[in-house]
Amino acid sequence: MKGSTGPNGSNTLQRLPDILAPGLSVVFCGINPGMLAAATGRHFAGRGNRFWRVLYLAGFTPEQLRPEDDDALLQYGCGLTTAAPRPTSRADELTRFEIRAAALELEWKIEQVAPAYIAFLGKAAIAALSGTRDIRWGLQAASFGGARAWVLPNPSGLNRGFSLDELVSAYRELHLAVAPATPVIAC
Repeated sequence: MKGSTGPNGSNTLQRLPDILAPGLSVVFCGINPGMLAAATGRHFAGRGNRFWRVLYLAGFTPEQLRPEDDDALLQYGCGLTTAAPRPTSRADELTRFEIRAAALELEWKIEQVAPAYIAFLGKAAIAALSGTRDIRWGLQAASFGGARAWVLPNPSGLNRGFSLDELVSAYRELHLAVAPATPVIAC
């Protein structure tokens, strides 16, 4: 993997770790890591990315988490993964071949952890994974890896086609569908 080189000659970009556990209510699947996420090892690390704010406002978390808190999502029944592992500045820098090549690994991961839902963030990833161009927002007819598949707008700061309110509304719709499947954590 190409990346910048640190002072000791090491590659500063890394494969972004999945945040997964068996039986989650939903796994959010980004297209691929951004450069800052790969450099920090934290999901949705870019300042312009609205993921953490939207997740909170839609009701998935009781407080707004930060990228460095990404592993805390597990306690709320949520996980994180990416469709393709290679970091890029823009998701459209990935080739369809890269995404399709990652499809089997992603499907296997989802089968192993068996979430109730997988939420694809943006139409591009699921379109490339499935080979289908006619993707609609929301619940999909076909499942993915045994999980119900849902498509949400990408919260990236580069995606200004959706206002914050529109993102929150779309994510809240998923939250309402997921709510009956949310595990109860005993105190």
